[in-house]
Amino acid sequence: MTIQQLLKTAPVTTLLLASFIGLFIMQVLTGVDANNPSTEALLKWGANALPFTMGDDPWRLVSSAFLHIGLMHLLFNGFAMYFFGQIAEPMFGSAKFLALFLLAAIGGNLLNSYVTWQSILDGTGQPGLSAGASGGIMGIGAALLIAALFKISLNGMVLNLKSLIFIMGINLVYGFAVPGIDNAGHIGGAITGLVIALAFAIGYRQRLAVAIQNAAIQQQPTLNAYQTNYSYSTHDNTPYDSQYSGQYRAQYDNQSSYDATSIGQSPHLNSDSTEQDTVFANNETNTADIYAKSVTANNSPLSHEAVHNSIEPEALKKPSVIWQLLPWLTMLLISIGFVWWWQDIHQQLLQVLKAIE
Repeated sequence: MTIQQLLKTAPVTTLLLASFIGLFIMQVLTGVDANNPSTEALLKWGANALPFTMGDDPWRLVSSAFLHIGLMHLLFNGFAMYFFGQIAEPMFGSAKFLALFLLAAIGGNLLNSYVTWQSILDGTGQPGLSAGASGGIMGIGAALLIAALFKISLNGMVLNLKSLIFIMGINLVYGFAVPGIDNAGHIGGAITGLVIALAFAIGYRQRLAVAIQNAAIQQQPTLNAYQTNYSYSTHDNTPYDSQYSGQYRAQYDNQSSYDATSIGQSPHLNSDSTEQDTVFANNETNTADIYAKSVTANNSPLSHEAVHNSIEPEALKKPSVIWQLLPWLTMLLISIGFVWWWQDIHQQLLQVLKAIE
């Protein structure tokens, strides 16, 4: 996929990739080592570090997601963002996709800070720093897992669940196997992405169910059926029966004389047989006319018994607004929870620093 195609299909993904690369180029141009940047340089450019992030610099929860520690780190995360973004952004929508990435990155950084803080309180750890878009990318990958599990399609194509599980598994195993990888950031981002994607999938299923019902309603034809019930009395039937039976008897007598013709006669029809056929045909016509007139006459006084049955189509249903807003409400609740979480760690840190002083 070319840059123009990516920009058209997934503009937020393109802008995120451009921001990753642009920030890295700016670091290198200012003298930061491209392969092994120093701690001071990383702190200057917005890395996540417990004393700063949980102190007076909460903005590092976001800025660290755009900062990468070395060229290989940038290439790895850039490829993952390109691979996941071009699928996830058209599926979830650009606005939801961006919110998903940012919240997953914040969730990963918060879990990293929490784990680091607990290890310091237990005397088993020390402050460190982290950077990279891994938390946000893991959140996007987890969201795609939910989409595959719920069989949410993109342009008629359903994601391969096994492939996504394999890719996510590699990232997690790689993080635990290689020292210096922010496993807490990966896990925190993935959990955040799962929760947001569940809300999206539930709302999607509900809206899809309503759309299927509406499609079924639109396919139902409007039925306008007229059902007419006729009833005849014995008095009304008598003239009809006598007329019809008389005509039929005459017809039967004529047919009998016709059938009595010798088999040995010529196979060609003579004048007598032709006349008999003509009489038979006229009798058939007269009988039909008499039946039609009889039905019309008898139906006239009973026209009030005609019943008109029509089935009107059901009204189309509209999906509840709650299902459309569910992903946004979920992200709002997650944001409120993140603010409370940061405040909790922040207060604990201030209390410890106050006790030390």
